[in-house]
Amino acid sequence: MSIILLDIGNVVASVDFLRFCTAVVSEGNSDPHALSKKYCEGELKVRFDQGIIAPLDYLCMIGRDSMTGSMSHGEIRERWQNVFTPLTGAEEAVEALSREHRIWIMSDTDPLHFAHLKHHYPLLSNRERYYLSYEHGFLKSSPEAFQHVLEDSGLGAHEFVLIDDKHENCRSAATVGIKSILFDSWSDTIIALAAL
Repeated sequence: MSIILLDIGNVVASVDFLRFCTAVVSEGNSDPHALSKKYCEGELKVRFDQGIIAPLDYLCMIGRDSMTGSMSHGEIRERWQNVFTPLTGAEEAVEALSREHRIWIMSDTDPLHFAHLKHHYPLLSNRERYYLSYEHGFLKSSPEAFQHVLEDSGLGAHEFVLIDDKHENCRSAATVGIKSILFDSWSDTIIALAAL
């Protein structure tokens, strides 16, 4: 029995930040991609995911931006959280994995997204442990994120398998000796896990 370090974005739920940007862009601004670059991909998002920027401060920043339309913090928050769609087969696959493995959640995320995900995706609830970037400050692209898991759990790297959709996160896990499966589909992932 391994401990699965389960990613969320594009593993449990697909993420579409353009949906958020299109919903909040001002009427005179026809470029939601510029908004995405600033708040969904750039340094501000990294700092938000690391817990350096507080949720209300982030919402205020977006609300004050000339690229966004006039709306309340509540409306911005609702649109920020409405970027997820359940990934086909995820619920059944995670349920099956739970019968043979311990499932720990490990995600680069912010408090607003995680609160929404945990509420709307029951498979994320009541897990033994959660390693969330906004709580410990490390992104999975950094080996420190995985070193933190090892130190916090007191377990050896051989006990874990990361399931993640990003190459850089899998490489980062490997630097501390944690095996990983690069996620493409749940059917391929189940086969790869059985082969480890």
